[in-house]
Amino acid sequence: MIADDTYKTIQLISEGLYREKGSKFISYIYPIDSENEVKNILNDLKKAHPKASHYCWALRVGTSGSIFRFNDDGEPSGTAGRPILNTLLSLELTNILVVVVRYFGGKLLGVPGLIHAYQSATTEAVRNANIIDKTVDSEFTIVFTHAQMNDVMKIMKEENLKIKNQNFDLDCSILVEIRKSQVHKVLTKFEKIEGFKWI
Repeated sequence: MIADDTYKTIQLISEGLYREKGSKFISYIYPIDSENEVKNILNDLKKAHPKASHYCWALRVGTSGSIFRFNDDGEPSGTAGRPILNTLLSLELTNILVVVVRYFGGKLLGVPGLIHAYQSATTEAVRNANIIDKTVDSEFTIVFTHAQMNDVMKIMKEENLKIKNQNFDLDCSILVEIRKSQVHKVLTKFEKIEGFKWI
């Protein structure tokens, strides 16, 4: 089960390879943030592998992994996209797209053979990837005066907050990311600063 404020994904694109009865299954695993990235990735792979017979894929996105899609791309229903997705589910990975490019080797593999091949190709790509834990963060804008700056910066340092943007004009403002599980604790600290406010 994915924790409330952390999730597992991969750091960089990775590849895998599985061969079965002359067929070659080249797997690619991508870190993604939304479904909108799929079309361009598929187009690039089709250009790179114009003679492949299938481009089957599955994705899982969202910090809870609740959004998923898969496509068999002409393979018998349930033999390609679903096995790829099931591998991602079993490893609890999200914000991931896996595409398996198949070169047909002339021999039919049958339903169990195809399921095994697509799972194995996906597993190879995952094995070659660097799996990382990421936190689910919320963004807040802190507004404060120059007189409050020392107090604000002290809390920022104590809580190791990520600064996304900052502005130190007449009024000061900082856009920060706070880990979901720490929001209440951090906000309480900031609210103890006299005259402090959030946007």
